[in-house]
Amino acid sequence: MFAPLRTALFSGTALVLSATAAYANCPAVTVADMQGLSPAYPQQFELAEFQDAASCELGFADHPQIADYNGKITGNGDLPAIADRLPAEPLVVAPYDTIGKHGGVLTGLSKGTESGTSDLLSVRHVNFVRYADDLQTLVPNVAKAWSWNDDYTELTIVLRDGHKWSDGAPFTAGDVAFWHNDMILNPDVFEKTPDRWLFAGEPAKVEAVDDLTVKFTFPVPTPGILNRFAVDYGQPFQPKHFLSQFMTKHNPDADKVAQEYGFANGAEAVDFYYGGSDWKDVPSPLLKDADKAAKIGRAVLPTLESHILVEENAEGRKLVANPYFHMVDTAGNQLPYIGEIVETYIGDKEVQNLKIMNGDVVWKQQAVFLEDFPLLKENESKGDYTVSFAPTFGENVFYSFNRTHEDPVLREIFNDVRFNRAMSLAMNRDEINEIVYLGQGEPMQGVPAEVKTVSFVTDEHLSKDIAYDPDQARALLEEMGLTDSDGDGTVERPDGKPLVVRLVYSSQGAPVKMHELVRDYWTDAGVRVDLKEVTSDEYRAAGNNNDLDLTVWKYDGNAGPTISQDVTVFVPPFGDFFNPGTGFAWASWKKSGGSEGIEPPEDIKQLWELSEKFIQVEFGSDASNEIGKQITDIHVDNMLKIGTVGNIVAPFMYRNDLQNVKPITAKTYDFYWAYPYRTQQWWLEQ
Repeated sequence: MFAPLRTALFSGTALVLSATAAYANCPAVTVADMQGLSPAYPQQFELAEFQDAASCELGFADHPQIADYNGKITGNGDLPAIADRLPAEPLVVAPYDTIGKHGGVLTGLSKGTESGTSDLLSVRHVNFVRYADDLQTLVPNVAKAWSWNDDYTELTIVLRDGHKWSDGAPFTAGDVAFWHNDMILNPDVFEKTPDRWLFAGEPAKVEAVDDLTVKFTFPVPTPGILNRFAVDYGQPFQPKHFLSQFMTKHNPDADKVAQEYGFANGAEAVDFYYGGSDWKDVPSPLLKDADKAAKIGRAVLPTLESHILVEENAEGRKLVANPYFHMVDTAGNQLPYIGEIVETYIGDKEVQNLKIMNGDVVWKQQAVFLEDFPLLKENESKGDYTVSFAPTFGENVFYSFNRTHEDPVLREIFNDVRFNRAMSLAMNRDEINEIVYLGQGEPMQGVPAEVKTVSFVTDEHLSKDIAYDPDQARALLEEMGLTDSDGDGTVERPDGKPLVVRLVYSSQGAPVKMHELVRDYWTDAGVRVDLKEVTSDEYRAAGNNNDLDLTVWKYDGNAGPTISQDVTVFVPPFGDFFNPGTGFAWASWKKSGGSEGIEPPEDIKQLWELSEKFIQVEFGSDASNEIGKQITDIHVDNMLKIGTVGNIVAPFMYRNDLQNVKPITAKTYDFYWAYPYRTQQWWLEQ
């Protein structure tokens, strides 16, 4: 279903062309009325493809406020004409329902500078490719075309002629090579090359063949990498013209230039603008050193995204349309239609819901849970918005006990599978489903792959130890020697102390009501649970520092496109920085070659080898499914993550003046939220 296409080069023969027809005004094609045109990819055209198919020549029009927006982008000069800002090969987008009108402000909410921000980041996001809204078809975006060699070790990507960064500088294959060779592989930027950019432990080779052609050569077959580019927040390109001026490798006067910007040296400038991360909101340079940002005032980091950051403080951020954005609609209007994005930081869920009900929010899907639905539905007319359900991927909330806990007594308890089975059996998933998910889900064990996108997860995996059986749970604890000798309702650890588990959580990760229910279930079984809510930043910091008794989040990153190229959820610590799992000391043991950390059990060791094999075969093949089942067996047999309820639907909302909104196919981080749904063609009815 999600296997990458071997070749996706555009062929004009895919269309019926009229070579003799006179050029005329182009038809205002929409998805609702394609006017007889059939593009090579769903809902979009290359410019030459569109003009040939429609026998027309497309003229261009820009946003009437674009000069004002450009004036707010620090470092940008005067704007050239629209035809000189667009690529020679722009991407022509067919809007869903109507040709839109420029203007308006897209307002949204997140919990902090990096807490729920991927919701709105996905609205402005671009990458080489994306998934169409069927969540099955890879389509061009920044890339115009791509092709593979026979064994999936060489990927050639063709860029758009004339594409420009948000400051007007040319975007070329050199920017892709620069991102990889001068950022990802640069020990001054990353002390160690990120694992996600290593393949069987080795980096790829990335070279600019010419200005428009870049070649990735992988040390092993890597057939799923296009899926990463389609669903991943990381963008495999950085503005060489901007960042290289601070690098002595490219500029002998790098430190001098950096000092002119207000930095001590070039390395400080690179860290300020890039920060060792492709993630744009962690936090942005405007906020992470506000005093320095105020003194510099020279330029912001250029982008290819639809909007660029121009203001940020502790209350939120503001972005304006990128005047050099590479998309137009079928009437020639440069996208995006909506000129501004205003993101407000609201940590409290009740305040978030109040702002939605007051009509202050145009779009929101992340961190809106089923428990919020009745209240939001009741107030639809008051706020003039629509709240709807969508299927979810990766929403099964898990509880994962810390297998490499610093406390050796807890470590021994948590590593005993009987304890994890007991905690699973003690959970009343039917009640969780009714109370938290309004009866819309299905009790389900935790598995490392989204069942809707793979065929190797079995019913036996999903049903293991999910029946509510508190008597068996207590029997398993007693079998371990965990008994309540003093009759206070809490079993004692082997050292005589009461068995108390701290459940630290962030409300972004799962509904709070679920944690309260789980606390009561486990307390009834004899394991006392202390709840503590923290911010998502605090939760992630503690999790990644191995300071939590257990981690709890949703199964982000386990859908087909993700696991086809990123095995993070398969191997210790079974997650990433944003969604930490368990076994951090196991991961340290592996990374250090056994000199640090804790040696894992033999079956856990097998996961590394199996995972490497998994991403070197074509996803969905028999070989892929066989390996996937072995991985899932190990996860479920060890109960590495105790699942709760899956196959749920979840709410999202949009204000009724937002146009060209199509019901989303799935509400999920795993396809990067709104990215498949062509947000640049959204417009606001004035």
